Amino acid sequence: MSVIEIKDLTKDYGDNRGVFDINLNIEKGEMVGFVGTNGSGKTTTIRNILGFIKPTKGTCKVNNLTSWEHSSEIVKDIGYVPGEIAFPDLPTGIDFLKTQAEFYHLDNMDYANELIERLQLDPRANLKRMSKGMKQKTALVAALMNDSPIIILDEPTTGLDPLMRATFLDIIKEEHAKGKTIFMSSHSFDELEATCDKVALINDGHIIDVCDMNDIRNRPIKDFKIEFNNKEDFEKFLKDNYTITRIQEQYNQVTIEIKANETINLLKTLKNYDVKFISELPYTLEKHFKQILFKKKGESKNV
Repeated sequence: MSVIEIKDLTKDYGDNRGVFDINLNIEKGEMVGFVGTNGSGKTTTIRNILGFIKPTKGTCKVNNLTSWEHSSEIVKDIGYVPGEIAFPDLPTGIDFLKTQAEFYHLDNMDYANELIERLQLDPRANLKRMSKGMKQKTALVAALMNDSPIIILDEPTTGLDPLMRATFLDIIKEEHAKGKTIFMSSHSFDELEATCDKVALINDGHIIDVCDMNDIRNRPIKDFKIEFNNKEDFEKFLKDNYTITRIQEQYNQVTIEIKANETINLLKTLKNYDVKFISELPYTLEKHFKQILFKKKGESKNV
């Protein structure tokens, strides 16, 4: 069942700014990442899901309720961290978290206190004078403390140091393991690759590709870089029947692409050569999306 359903969504601000014909479904218990450059449409899409802005055309639904018409109802089931955090006029983080607890009718603050401890947050600090990192931690605690079934995060690790970023990713993996439905935008391919089931790439307001992370992790093709100790073996290997994707003659290096199940045969073949090193080049989410964008730009030039 689709918990979040985006169908033909367009929010047109003019001058090619906004999002256009967005289609994306997020199933119950799924964690979906959303990646793109600044201004590509990530926040606009998220604000439409929450019903904060009215679409030019198309719809967003959460639990089968149209977001724009039922925003006040759907947000009760959503833990949300905005991309730009603006706190109300309250003295401390404690006061803000108490206000959030009242909104959620939350009596038990045990999980909130656990999050405060794990994120090393001092909620007694003055809300307006908090650093970017402290504000981010406070917003994360506020979003997660109600144990909401749906979590929407817009660049949630902005301002966090590397240790706190790792702690947050551990927390969000635990939320995912509980069966939560999670939609997270990020600039970091590594964050999304480590946590998500699927990742959508948005570029200039259009979703270019939706990638199943299993296809990245279990890719049937492998890339290897091989360097030979002498030019004779290097040139001899070039004549073998391998798909060569790069040649670096000055280093006697070659990069090849083979089927994953042919790796053992490759190693057997290399016993006949004087090899300096062989290394597998990991296929990453970033590499996948760069290839998609490169292909798209090439197609645009040919139109």
